[in-house]
Amino acid sequence: MSEPLSQETFLLLQKDFDFPESPTEFDEEKAIATLSKVIAYMLDREFERLLQICYRIDLGEEQLKKILHESEPDEVAIDLATALWNRQKQKVQIRKRYSSNG
Repeated sequence: MSEPLSQETFLLLQKDFDFPESPTEFDEEKAIATLSKVIAYMLDREFERLLQICYRIDLGEEQLKKILHESEPDEVAIDLATALWNRQKQKVQIRKRYSSNG
């Protein structure tokens, strides 16, 4: 994936999540790892806020429920981080597609 797309996706997510650090290199894997750490914390301590963010990002209730109920307990944070990342990446791609056609 191209670096600008990763950076834009990360910046979108940064608006909702308080990342302890910003990666200096925008690599999808590192960004998801950073996001999953924040989500793991929120699952334990700020669950309601995490749900609000998921709905605001428009993750989709079915997908959210599936992750929360079917993922292995130690995989929930990474699965949720990956799903949120992919949703925001999709938004960036859609914006780019429509802005380049306009």
